[in-house]
Amino acid sequence: METTEFLVVGCGPAGGTAAREAARRGIATVVLERDTVVGAKRVCAAGLRPGFCEDFDVPRSIVHLDPGTITLTTVEKTYAFPVGPAHTTTREELDGTIADLARGEGADIRTGMLFRGLERERDGVVVEYADARAGVRKRIKARSVFLAQGSSARLDDVDARFRHAGWNAGLITCFQYRVYLARPATAETYGTLEMHYYVSPLSGRNVIAWMFPKRDHLSIGLGIQAKMPGAALRAETDALLATVERRLFPGIPYTVRDEGNLLYGGLPRASIGADGVMVGGTAAGLVDATTGEGIHEAATTGRLAAEAAGDARARGTDPAPAYERAVKRAFYRRLRHRHHLMSFLERRPPRFDVLFRQLEETPRFAELLQSDRNAFSAWERMYLYVQAAKFSLRALRA
Repeated sequence: METTEFLVVGCGPAGGTAAREAARRGIATVVLERDTVVGAKRVCAAGLRPGFCEDFDVPRSIVHLDPGTITLTTVEKTYAFPVGPAHTTTREELDGTIADLARGEGADIRTGMLFRGLERERDGVVVEYADARAGVRKRIKARSVFLAQGSSARLDDVDARFRHAGWNAGLITCFQYRVYLARPATAETYGTLEMHYYVSPLSGRNVIAWMFPKRDHLSIGLGIQAKMPGAALRAETDALLATVERRLFPGIPYTVRDEGNLLYGGLPRASIGADGVMVGGTAAGLVDATTGEGIHEAATTGRLAAEAAGDARARGTDPAPAYERAVKRAFYRRLRHRHHLMSFLERRPPRFDVLFRQLEETPRFAELLQSDRNAFSAWERMYLYVQAAKFSLRALRA
């Protein structure tokens, strides 16, 4: 049976970053990616936090635009805030570039490989997978494994400790149009990230929608926390497209490429590390429920997995416990708060306006909410608690 030190399943931002940083540490690394082209089937608005390229040593060439404003739109009003600026890209370029960088460090990335399961042995973890190119089943043993399959991860049968009762309830059906215009849209289109929060007049369901500008197209899509027939989902997206078209590119001819998949927007998994196996990125449930953002969290888990694997090799220990502690310390508190906040807002949609109005009135509040919670000073935490109390009192009256 083939052996390696570190095995990664999935080559998105989590898996690609893990492979690159592990290989850079001199760890023999193999990646099993299900798609034949890395990143080609990822449906994602692909917005990146300010400084992402510098933080993860990714070339700026992947960035399409640097919007300096985000707008949050409800049925009542549109609210605007400065953001950094943020960056836009596509998952083909982001994931593909990180994979190429990982190969450059010596990682062995294999595409068309379908993960089928794993079993633990005394001296490692054995993964079974299907080689779709060769049409055969194969097995490979690794000292440690990093599972980063995104929202398609089905871990209930992999390890009982990774089971998450709320996983299916947290899945969001996403559909997106890539809109290719015959000539440019209005100027403000290319300097703004748009997020929309509303109750659909077609289905009566809560919707999170977006318009993100790219180098050669606009990403216009939405997510609904329910499984929907394709025709109904397309009707929802067509209605969104019509409203965006009237504002940003009226009368301009365009063509559309559509794409859809599932995203996760619930609580993080309770357990993400056990006996040599680590779970990262969206597979771990690390997605901000209020915005759908998860790329930064995913890449960070990849980095933490590589660090844990390297430290464990030097000490002859299991990397999973240290990895789990580091990830939970970095993200769990914030993501749980965001999930609870989103649930609170969606129960009574007018509460969105209460929150967004407060953010608009108090720019410091908006700025801090975009920051990493671990970087807050004691004074900033107190300020946030005061603002949260104000919001709660106003929202309960909404």
